[in-house]
Amino acid sequence: MTSTDTAGARALVLRHPLITFFTLAYGISWLAWTPYVLSLDGLGVLHFRYPDFLVGNQLTAIMPGAYLGPLTAAFTVTAITEGREGLRRWRKRLFQFRAGVRWYAFALLAVPIAVLLGTLAMEGAEEAVRLPSLMVLAVYVPALVVQLLTTGLAEEPGWRDFALTRLQDRHHPLMATLILSVLWAGWHLPLFLTPWSGPDTSAETIALFFVVALEMSVLITLVYNKGRQSLPLVMLLHCSINNFQSVVFAEVFPGDDPRWLWGPALGLGLLSAVVIATTRGRLGYNAAAQQTVMASA
Repeated sequence: MTSTDTAGARALVLRHPLITFFTLAYGISWLAWTPYVLSLDGLGVLHFRYPDFLVGNQLTAIMPGAYLGPLTAAFTVTAITEGREGLRRWRKRLFQFRAGVRWYAFALLAVPIAVLLGTLAMEGAEEAVRLPSLMVLAVYVPALVVQLLTTGLAEEPGWRDFALTRLQDRHHPLMATLILSVLWAGWHLPLFLTPWSGPDTSAETIALFFVVALEMSVLITLVYNKGRQSLPLVMLLHCSINNFQSVVFAEVFPGDDPRWLWGPALGLGLLSAVVIATTRGRLGYNAAAQQTVMASA
């Protein structure tokens, strides 16, 4: 590539940083996931399987693509548009824990409570509900830490710290959240061709995932804005639903009754509606406060 080509590419990124980010995030992750999708774990075109490690093959097959996509995209675009100083601020925000205690409590408790209440409202769930075992309670925190270091760290520095910040600069917070939720959920689409999505993937399963992604995005935007753009707080909220669903849900609601499929979406939807109503759709966004926080990072 000549210096003219390099200058042209840089100018393109400077003009379209968000489009560049989303293109790189999708392209890198989907390329990294292609062997997994084509393997015996997916479509069966390639005759090999990914090795299991701790939690099936998620760490060996999914996490490389998850780490490479949003993180690489955010790093690359930040380096081009903001230089070394921008990268320094970006890295520093990874360790900002300055949100209030109440928002950490919200991140830890609000989602599990909403999922629990929403599912209890479904037919037959109230009679089936059980208390989780002591073993489940014992592994809950260690599993949450693993989620933070994998899913949370792989996704949120890109989706929220990079993309949400810039989307809110251009659009109303609720519209920015809607745009990001669709792109965030769409990024996961190749994984529905693998065991990641469960044994009975259907159009309803994918639709439910997009609905929950929108609901979670509303809650994440709220804590991101109210928590002074604390990335660890956002990671904690994101991983809270993953951890509750994977570790606790089946113990509390044994039997996997298909009537309960939309229970979590119901609970999260009601919580999201309350957030939208009480913030008048602003989701805690304050342009002046955000600029101050970003400049002081």
